[in-house]
Amino acid sequence: MDHAADAHRTDLMTITRYVLNEQSKHPESRGDFTILLSHIVLGCKFVCTAVNKAGLAKLIGLAGETNVQGEEQKKLDVLSNEVFVKALVSSGRTCILVSEEDEEATFVDPALRGKYCVVFDPLDGSSNIDCGVSIGTIFGIYAINDGVDPKIEDVLQPGKNMVAAGYCMYGSSCTIPKKGKIYSVNEGNAKNWDAPTAKYVEKCKFPQDGSPAKSLRYIGSMVADVHRTLLYGGIFLYPADKKSPNGKLRVLYEVFPMSYLMEQAGGQAFTGKQRALDLIPTKIHERSPIFLGSYDDVEEIKALYAAEGKK
Repeated sequence: MDHAADAHRTDLMTITRYVLNEQSKHPESRGDFTILLSHIVLGCKFVCTAVNKAGLAKLIGLAGETNVQGEEQKKLDVLSNEVFVKALVSSGRTCILVSEEDEEATFVDPALRGKYCVVFDPLDGSSNIDCGVSIGTIFGIYAINDGVDPKIEDVLQPGKNMVAAGYCMYGSSCTIPKKGKIYSVNEGNAKNWDAPTAKYVEKCKFPQDGSPAKSLRYIGSMVADVHRTLLYGGIFLYPADKKSPNGKLRVLYEVFPMSYLMEQAGGQAFTGKQRALDLIPTKIHERSPIFLGSYDDVEEIKALYAAEGKK
């Protein structure tokens, strides 16, 4: 495959165009299946948009209910389910709908019935909504004979009897909580840390106020660790130590960009002495310690440095 040439194609193949092209190969087709697929695509597009702005639209979080599997439903789960049920019913081509989120099958009103049974998970992997890991919609389609009253047995068939199946994958956006449950630092350097850093990590592991201990998550890639911090909250620490008194991360293209993003998301970024974005670098590869993350978590490390400075 010529990937370079493919990247500049203007003759784009969309799923709608593909389905219509396939339909044209079957002169006997009445277009029912094409209409059904177009409604599934519509549902996917709606959910994709909702997933992309989930954090901003207050769709992240639990809806306060559980599904038939006993799993807590997220707001976006509920929304996605409603969108797909309505899209499929309004197609006029379905008779039975089975969703992972609904305990009972939905039997479509006779006036809107068609010959297709659709089984679907409206938002698979929804526990990953908040962290941007791939999530998506999964669906399968069965057909029954026209004019036959649908029964639950019509969907209790082996998968080989499906006439179609597919999935759509989405990505998500994020905002940062004011306080998090995760700290991220290379504890292998603990013996070289200064006193405020050591005290802070000790508080993370053995809190004295009765709160739960924080979880340690450290990847070692700033992009990945900061990405997770933006999504789940908490704090990312790359302090100065005895081996690297100026820290390890470069100001211009590591500390500054990530600090800017963190502040835009409502968090803070601190060097151990000042707001990170207030630094005035003197060299293009200058380094700096950095503590960035949820606002309240960074406040704690700032307080420890302030107390150390008064000694």
